[in-house]
Amino acid sequence: MADRAIRTIVIVGGGTAGWMTAAGLAAKLRDLPIDIRLVESSEIGTVGVGEATVPHIRHFNASLGLDEADFMRKTQATYKLGIEFRNWGRVGDSYIHPFGAYGATIGGVGFHHHWLRARQGGDPTPLEAYSLPIRAARLGRFAPPSPDPRSLASTFSYAYQFDAGLYAAYLRAYAEARGVVRTEGKVADVILRGEDGFIEAITLESGERIAGDLFVDCSGFRGLLIEQALKTGYEDWTRWLPCDRAAAVPCETVEPSIPYTRATAFDAGWRWRIPLQHRVGNGYVYCSEHISDDEAAGKLLADLEGPALAEPRFLRFVTGRRKKQWSRNCVAIGLSSGFLEPLESTSIHLIQVAITTLLELFPDRDCAQADQDEYNRVMDLEFERIRDFLVLHYHATERTDTPFWAARRAMPIPDSLAYKMDLFRDRGVVVKYKDGFFLEPSWLAVYLGQNVVPLAYDPVSDTVPDAALAQRLAAMRQTIDKTALAMPTHADWIARFCAATPVAAA
Repeated sequence: MADRAIRTIVIVGGGTAGWMTAAGLAAKLRDLPIDIRLVESSEIGTVGVGEATVPHIRHFNASLGLDEADFMRKTQATYKLGIEFRNWGRVGDSYIHPFGAYGATIGGVGFHHHWLRARQGGDPTPLEAYSLPIRAARLGRFAPPSPDPRSLASTFSYAYQFDAGLYAAYLRAYAEARGVVRTEGKVADVILRGEDGFIEAITLESGERIAGDLFVDCSGFRGLLIEQALKTGYEDWTRWLPCDRAAAVPCETVEPSIPYTRATAFDAGWRWRIPLQHRVGNGYVYCSEHISDDEAAGKLLADLEGPALAEPRFLRFVTGRRKKQWSRNCVAIGLSSGFLEPLESTSIHLIQVAITTLLELFPDRDCAQADQDEYNRVMDLEFERIRDFLVLHYHATERTDTPFWAARRAMPIPDSLAYKMDLFRDRGVVVKYKDGFFLEPSWLAVYLGQNVVPLAYDPVSDTVPDAALAQRLAAMRQTIDKTALAMPTHADWIARFCAATPVAAA
């Protein structure tokens, strides 16, 4: 029987996607006779603005055996307990989407039903008072979760905010130390096999021909392999997510170090703020139908907390996904697979899911159609469920103060989101996925943070006497406040554990 095992993997493109892929494959395939080669050109810039992450990144780093303190120092990282959303439901509103639960189940009934009952009874306490990561974030405090599952301090998680360029460089060093070979150069041509349309090789501008058994397209928006060569097609989602531009600029840090990312709704989109150790990342994601590039850059620069450290960089994109993210012997990872605006810091998460799923379905040289189909099914679900969650932020608004926001409030939404919102509005039911990224606390944060309040709560909550419920709620708030106040400040924890050296900062 002929040996059909993969022997050569060619990754086209570097940046975060390329080097995460190289590092992930090098770590997991290290005992197999497989050569991994990454081709990139230093003349082609990477997007590199996605600096905020979700807690899953910790599992990826741990799977590589990375030391957290070293990784944070080398990437100028800070901690992240959630994302603050300002002006999304109404101008002046603020809520935090936390990486952790709200309250605790009482009498077998989900906590938010008891909170809704207390609210209907006149209790004005906001939901965030029952979230430890939100209270810690508001206070500018941080400590890692407790390993004791009985402790309140074990009920949350955290992510990182880091310099994506430094992270790519960090993973490059890791990957090259494990045998990945980097080749400098631009791809001039992609050669397909006549009999089945598989990619046989790429040719560089230098004339070098690089053959491979499996190709990974990390070439960014261009989709050099997956689209330009294999022509898989693109599914456009701008009818739901119409922002198509972004302006990005770093600035000096002025405000105290905070353990969360901020997304502030602007007239024609939203602005991100991502605090790192050595600077603050800023950007304005906007819809070009409602504001020009020059106006967007002007508004972004005018809103910076400190002096800009560079000129604004502009990005153009179309929200959506490839119709096939794995086609023949090519897998698209990162921006080449599709784009969803970074409102919930999911860009790096999608890279991680792609790498993990590819490893789970790792093929032979024939790349069985069943493997391709399952990979595409998994990634399609990930993209669709993140899409629906992002659309929720825009649709669940009461703003009509600008044409952009009036249109977002009135727009039709995917059926897959509409039925979820109907169930929640009716009786507080949060639809749960068997597979998927955003869990119940995430949906509750956006629903209730943007004033989508159910008409009714679970009637079983009424079996808890009023006085007993009030006592339980008060005790929860007291314990959460005490635990949050016992944490060190975010700045103190970084200084103690992972402060970057002046050399790294330079």
